[in-house]
Amino acid sequence: MTAAAPAIAVDRLSVVRGGHRVLDDLTFTVPRGSLTGLLGPSGCGKSTLMRAIVGVQIVESGTVEVLGEPAGSAPLRPRVAYVTQAPSVYADLRVVENLRYFAAVLGAPPSDVERVLEEVGLTAHADAVTGELSGGQRARVSLATALLGAPEVLVLDEPTVGLDPVLRRDLWALFNRLAAGGATLLVSSHVMDEARRCERLLLMREGRLLADETPAELLARTKRADIEDAFLALIEDSKVPA
Repeated sequence: MTAAAPAIAVDRLSVVRGGHRVLDDLTFTVPRGSLTGLLGPSGCGKSTLMRAIVGVQIVESGTVEVLGEPAGSAPLRPRVAYVTQAPSVYADLRVVENLRYFAAVLGAPPSDVERVLEEVGLTAHADAVTGELSGGQRARVSLATALLGAPEVLVLDEPTVGLDPVLRRDLWALFNRLAAGGATLLVSSHVMDEARRCERLLLMREGRLLADETPAELLARTKRADIEDAFLALIEDSKVPA
């Protein structure tokens, strides 16, 4: 495995659920140490793709490799973190208790708890009961658990949904710092204005990949001034129904 090898490599991936083709022959790579945005409307297959990348989705065909290993394989467990849309923490525990528990499970140093609390802006709520927090705060507790142990790849499904603009800005700044430090982040969103915060974009529609390029390349190719207009132009030019 060379340093130039991608963090994530997806080759001709297809997923069928309930007789419906959710992902249709996707092929792309995600470079190491990058911040890649996975964007598209709700229901386009973003969450299914993320589940395939972390190895918890049954696939019909194709392959997914992460850090040179088959997705979901045992060697990847301490190296890959996944945050789902629904908060995946214990509601009856205090925030700090949740983090101490997950740090012990992951084998992360105890000092990580204080670090991740600060990174997600929850230091002042460390002793709060998690179930009594707002939805956005609970989502940040889940994100904090994912940051424990400094994973090499973070797969984040709509991590900024429901957050106010200041918190969204702060979390995207954190994501950029993590990527600058060598981590690889794949972050999904259906909010097109978040695309400008990413180094690269994967734009999806109806289970298909419409674009895999930088924001600047996308704007230049479509001759549009903003990402949303560029995405709409791609839809109009594709065979996928609007």
